[in-house]
Amino acid sequence: MAIRRQREALELTQKELGVRLKTSQPRVAKIERAASDVSLDQLVRAFTAAGSKIVVKSAKAKPKKGKQPKDKKSTGTVVLEVVTSK
Repeated sequence: MAIRRQREALELTQKELGVRLKTSQPRVAKIERAASDVSLDQLVRAFTAAGSKIVVKSAKAKPKKGKQPKDKKSTGTVVLEVVTSK
């Protein structure tokens, strides 16, 4: 849905976004509704082609209150932040 909103904010048709992505209009429709056969790569490419920016942030995981991490090499959290224009 966010891809569609961004595309519409830029006044692009699905066909025009498809040209930017080098794919077809029906595929753009599937991407916009996040169909099960749409890959994360396609979603990211569509966001950026529609003028959005995706920022990847890494943060250390915070232990739950009163709990200690099981090991000292506990993994962090990856946060994807979508920044849209307009």
